[in-house]
Amino acid sequence: MRRPLIGSHATVTGGLATGGLAYAAQAGAEVIQVFVSNPRGWAQSAGDPAQDARLRESGIPVFIHAPYLINLGSADPAVAEKSAQAVAFALLRGARVGARGVVVHTGSAVGWSREEALAQVGSLLLPVLDALGDDGPDLLLEPMAGQGQMLCARARDLAEYLEPLRWHPRVGVCLDTCHMFAAGHDLTSPGGVDAMLAELASAADPSRLRLVHANDSMEPLGSKKDRHESLGQGYIGLEPFRTLLAHPALARVPFVVETPGGKEGHARDIALLREIRDQALVS
Repeated sequence: MRRPLIGSHATVTGGLATGGLAYAAQAGAEVIQVFVSNPRGWAQSAGDPAQDARLRESGIPVFIHAPYLINLGSADPAVAEKSAQAVAFALLRGARVGARGVVVHTGSAVGWSREEALAQVGSLLLPVLDALGDDGPDLLLEPMAGQGQMLCARARDLAEYLEPLRWHPRVGVCLDTCHMFAAGHDLTSPGGVDAMLAELASAADPSRLRLVHANDSMEPLGSKKDRHESLGQGYIGLEPFRTLLAHPALARVPFVVETPGGKEGHARDIALLREIRDQALVS
């Protein structure tokens, strides 16, 4: 029976495989997401080939989260160029560790118009996407909470974002429940989750959805603030996750928590999601 894998973002102290696999075992994660470089800097680490091989051969599904500094929509040429290089590097490292996808924030129109920013996204990413090998990871676009001049927040925004990328087949989507809620998708209302997924299907094709970041929200609906909360302890609550985990369109889509509390918090939230998932399977 198909069922979503459930895991968390993992710290990799001691080495990418040593730390990541230990974290997964201790938190009960069936899938992990990791950083392969400083998430708040531009420096690139070549990594340890032995650690890469061990993680690749471990059998656990892996996703990489690209650095937070990346903004492919910036009007600053230096930031734009560094962003493109960081995406290319994360994809290269993803291939070496056998990652399924590399998550990148969709960025904002800083310093110029939305149209100019989106055109630049296409010019920067298309060469990177075209250079991907057949066995490498896909690039997963993560819409944001809607603050400032964000290029992609609501699910419908993905259509406009994918257009300059020519609907490239190696581009997928990572949906963050906190971001969706903050951007205005009322996941708590009757039919709210289905409405959000229908909007996504209309904008980007449901087959592009490859990962869910399962996070509650510290802030209310439409706040445009990206503040994650432990599951069931924020404004989203647990019911939307019951709907998501039972939805047939997400039967093969992994869920990764990025909630507060470190390893212990992740273990709690993973256990909670696994319980909800297993209840849905027998109901």
